[in-house]
Amino acid sequence: MLIAARPVRYLLLLLSLSGAGCRAQSAAVSSATPLSPGQARRVEVMIRSKANLPPNYILQIGGREPSELPGYSQIMVSFTVDGKTSRPVPFLLSADGNTLAQLSKYDIAKDPRELVSDAGRPARGGPQNAPVVIVGFDDLECPFCAKMHSELFPAITERYGSKVRIVYRDFPLDQHPWAVRAAVDANCVGAQSSLGYWNLVDYIHAHASEFGGPDKSLAKANDSLDQLARDQGKLQKVDMAALDGCVKKQDDTAVKSSMKLGEDLGIGATPVLFVNGEKLEGAYPLEDVFRMIDGALVASGQTPPPPYKPAAAPQSTTASAKPAS
Repeated sequence: MLIAARPVRYLLLLLSLSGAGCRAQSAAVSSATPLSPGQARRVEVMIRSKANLPPNYILQIGGREPSELPGYSQIMVSFTVDGKTSRPVPFLLSADGNTLAQLSKYDIAKDPRELVSDAGRPARGGPQNAPVVIVGFDDLECPFCAKMHSELFPAITERYGSKVRIVYRDFPLDQHPWAVRAAVDANCVGAQSSLGYWNLVDYIHAHASEFGGPDKSLAKANDSLDQLARDQGKLQKVDMAALDGCVKKQDDTAVKSSMKLGEDLGIGATPVLFVNGEKLEGAYPLEDVFRMIDGALVASGQTPPPPYKPAAAPQSTTASAKPAS
């Protein structure tokens, strides 16, 4: 268990606590030692100042109670606005009454890798017991996902080989009309062939701009996706009757479940990666991604490759290119 005390200047979250988490509460009997009026005033002024609370927020400041941090007592502060009272928020007050802080506790007993499971998903790269698992939340119609897919993962595979296992989970965005269809079709193939799944994902990401033709017809895009799934199924010699039934049914239950998982993890855009549970959101240089993977390897008792050195940028020349005649 990691415990950290921080000064009250970091407590800007109080506005959200008092506004969004409001509920009526009944008074509870407390054995706390009341603060003197002067101490209570100093606590209130500090909280109002640092959290920028408006005047209509009424603070109820409890008395001193034992805390788990030596030299500090705990006080509970509630916020009332528009007749509703927030949950009590714990603060720490030093024995001399001169320091106000807040205690944050984070449970680190669980392996971060267990935060996002790769179970049941088609994988590429390392085996199931690979020391590093990267779970990517992917939208097959997302151009940023396509760029990451084409550049990052080949580089990871080249550097780490079988030490890194890669899986995708579905997170199609609302603004992408055929993304759910693509996810369902890829999963239909993936249910029988991991290789077929990744072949299809590779192709869709590489050719996403072509789906639907010049007029961007959704019907044409859907037909193309279905046919690509069937073609890949034939190539992998899967049970075509089962595949065809899956494609026709278009059951998006698993896709929606994956989206719900992503939302629970705070995902609102794609792509997002979890490297043994550590979240990576947005575009980062390769060296930053590799550093994260290296750290996961070290934590797993593995030795990472030599430090990555980005390729040197080509030297510029002062001479301008002369057009060919």
